Amino acid sequence: MFEKLFAKKSVAALVDKASDTQSGMRRHLGPVQLTALGVGAIIGAGVFVLTGQAAAEYAGPAVTLSFIIAALICVFSALCYAEFAALIPTSGSAYSYAYATLGELSAWVIGWVLTLEYLFSSATVAVGFSGYFASLMADFGWKISSLWDQAPLAYDIATGWSRTGAVFNLPAGILVACLGAMIAIGIRAAALFNNVMVFVKIGIILLFIAFGAAYINVDNLTPFVPENTGIFGEFGWSGVFRASGLVFFAFIGFDSLSTLGQECRNPQRDLPIGMIASLTISAVVYVVVSIVLTGVVSYKLLLTPDPFAVAVNALGPGFLWLRFVVKIAIIAGLSSVVLVMMLGQTRIFYSMASDGLLPPFMGKINKKLGTPVINTILVTTACVIVAGVFPVGILGQITSMGALMAFAIVCLGVLILRRTQPDLKRPFRTPLVPLIPLLGIGSCVAQMILLPLVTWVQLAVWMGVGIIIYAGYGFRHSHFHN
Repeated sequence: MFEKLFAKKSVAALVDKASDTQSGMRRHLGPVQLTALGVGAIIGAGVFVLTGQAAAEYAGPAVTLSFIIAALICVFSALCYAEFAALIPTSGSAYSYAYATLGELSAWVIGWVLTLEYLFSSATVAVGFSGYFASLMADFGWKISSLWDQAPLAYDIATGWSRTGAVFNLPAGILVACLGAMIAIGIRAAALFNNVMVFVKIGIILLFIAFGAAYINVDNLTPFVPENTGIFGEFGWSGVFRASGLVFFAFIGFDSLSTLGQECRNPQRDLPIGMIASLTISAVVYVVVSIVLTGVVSYKLLLTPDPFAVAVNALGPGFLWLRFVVKIAIIAGLSSVVLVMMLGQTRIFYSMASDGLLPPFMGKINKKLGTPVINTILVTTACVIVAGVFPVGILGQITSMGALMAFAIVCLGVLILRRTQPDLKRPFRTPLVPLIPLLGIGSCVAQMILLPLVTWVQLAVWMGVGIIIYAGYGFRHSHFHN
C-alpha cells in the first residue's frame, strides 16, 4: 500500500501522453494567445480593488514596493513552473508534476489544492464582478435589488457565520454560467473572448495612466513610506510587507497557463514565454498604476471598493466620463480572470479523471467540440453555487492559501527532479538552482504562516474531504497501480 501511495510516473510517460494527438484536445494556442490568457488571468481584482485597500491600510504610496515584493515571490514560482511546463506540457499542471516527483498521493493532494485555488478564485472574482456590475447599472438608473446582488451568507472571525437576508448573488452566477458555456464551446472561442477583454482593460488602464500622470501631486507621495503607527503592519516597512501579502492575490493566475499544455502548438517553447511575459507585463502595469493612483489622490482616501473611481473624481468634473469607462474596463477585466481560472479547473479534472482518480466521464472529450463538456458543466455548476452563496472575503483567503501551497510544492518538485533525474533534457531550465526554488518555497511558506488561523482550519477541512474522496474512489480506481 505504501508503494502504491508514493508510486511515481515517469517523465517520459507523461511527455508521451501529452504528445498524444488522439486525446481529442485541439492545439490552437501560440505565445501571443498564451500571454494574453496569462494577462487576462492576472490583471483583475488586484489592480482594481486591492491597490486602494493595501495603500490605505498598510503601505501608503509604498504599495508600489509591495507589488514589487509580491511579484518577486511569484517570479521564483513562475520560473519553476516554466521548467516543468516545458518539460511536461500536459493539462495536469502541478498535479502531473507532483506525480513525477513525489508520487500519487502527493499528486492527488496538489490536484485537490489546485481545485481550491481555481474554483474559489473564479468564485471570488465573480463576486467582485457582481459589485461593479451592480454599480454600473445603478449609474444608468437601474438598481438591482440587494436580495439578488449579494451573498446570503456572511462570515466574521469573531461571530462566525450569519445570514445577510439576501437570496443569491445573481450577477455572479450568471457570469459564471455564460463563461462556462463559452469554455464548453471550445478553446478558440474562449481565447477570442479573453483577447477582447484584455484589449479593453489594458487600453483603459493606459488611458487612466495617461490622464492621471499629468495630475500627480508630489505631496500625495510624501512620505513615500509613511511612519509606522506603533502597530506591526500599519505603515512603515512592516506595512509594506503586510501589504505585499494582501496584493499577492493580484498575481495569482499565471500558473493556470500550465494547464493548457495539450492545447499549445509548441508548448516546450510557448508555455515559458507565456508565463514569464504575462507576469512581467502585469507587474509593470501594477507598479505604474499604483504610482499614478496614490499620486493623484491621497492614499488615506482609497479605502473603498472602487479606488479608481475616487482617483477619477479627483481629476475634476471634466473627467466624469472616465468613471463609466473605468467601470466597463473593470467588468471586462474580472470576466477574463473568471474565464481563465475556470478553464484551468476543467483541465485539472480532465487529467485526474484520465488517471482514474476521478470518474471516467470527467475525462471524456466531446468529439465535435474538442472539450471536456461534462466536466465543464460540473465545474460551472459548482462555481455558480459558490459564487452565488459565499462572501468575497472568505473566498479570497482560501484562494491565496491554495495558490501558495501549490507554488511551494512545484518549487520543491524542481529540486527533487534535478537531483533524481539530472540528465533529463529540459527545454527551459530554472536559473540559480537550488537558490530560486528554495526562495520560492520559503517565501510561500512565510506568506501562508501570515494568513489567519481560520484559513488554516478551512484548508484542513478541505484536505480532509479530499483524502476521503481519494481513499474511497481514487486509490481503488487509479490506472497507474491497479
